Amino acid sequence: MLDVAAEAGVSPMTVSRVINARPGVGPEARAMVEAAIQALGYTPNVAARSLVTSAELRIGVIYSNPSAAFMSDFLTGVYEEASTRGAHLVLLKGGQGGRPPEAAALKRLIASGVSGVILAPPLGESPAVIEALGKAGLPMAAVGAYAVEGAICVRIDDRRAAYEMTRELIALGHRRLGFILGNPDQAASAERLAGFYSAVREADGVMTAIAQGDFSFTSGLAAAEQLLDAAPPPTAIFASNDDMAAAAVSVAHRRHLDVPGELTVVGFDDTPAAVTLWPPLTTVHQPVRKLAAEALGLLAAQIAGGEPVSAGRDRVLDHEIITRLSTSQPR
Repeated sequence: MLDVAAEAGVSPMTVSRVINARPGVGPEARAMVEAAIQALGYTPNVAARSLVTSAELRIGVIYSNPSAAFMSDFLTGVYEEASTRGAHLVLLKGGQGGRPPEAAALKRLIASGVSGVILAPPLGESPAVIEALGKAGLPMAAVGAYAVEGAICVRIDDRRAAYEMTRELIALGHRRLGFILGNPDQAASAERLAGFYSAVREADGVMTAIAQGDFSFTSGLAAAEQLLDAAPPPTAIFASNDDMAAAAVSVAHRRHLDVPGELTVVGFDDTPAAVTLWPPLTTVHQPVRKLAAEALGLLAAQIAGGEPVSAGRDRVLDHEIITRLSTSQPR
């Protein structure tokens, strides 16, 4: 680190701040440090950093999500970022269906000495969890959450993403659209529905049908059955996540409907579920691994910088529409 500081013409503290993603370094100084790191081939000693900052980088991860594919990507992102920072993770799983962990388990996590907590959706919007962590004075980072007081929120623009996907369906010629809602307790679900309706209002002659899901495959089966029982049924179904979209494809196959010839199906998230069925899903790519890694990085920087718990922030990452084989023009 001293060599990097000498090469860049800055103090060792500035190098430390750049390496640990801490605030207080201007863009020019940061660029010089990064260039020196590249030139010298410097790699931080993770073990030494862990010894020095072990108290700062002991981070709790609370998770419970009905989509196994989403959670796989989320935990991979957390683990990968933690490994580069020498962070120690303490995992706590909530109840089934996205329910928060028991109060006693949450108290044990708080008492274990973690200095911050990452919350996977939908727990980033759980009043019980937020209140307990807030009372304990623990910094929080909530993935996929909106405007959580005192927490870093890392997400995509769900409304814009759903709007763009719906516009794609309308551009293909679909005028009978079905939409499967996600967990009603999550702000992202309402934002995706709002984006869907926003695009529908811009087009003429579009009929819509809505069915409630909860982001699980099972709920997607029931919702797809409900939509396809309508008279007339939709020519396209937009599900609020890939698991429910996969369920809609399964229902279509059971009814001997060709996808996409007789029914277009699109999803949201771009998890492995989107490419492990036939046909592979057109979907919104939500960078789940990157969201989780960004949450850990921002939380670690807040802890290292001694920022107050009330210093929440909102970080919005980019999304992308991924076109595969589950969409076509209506017959």
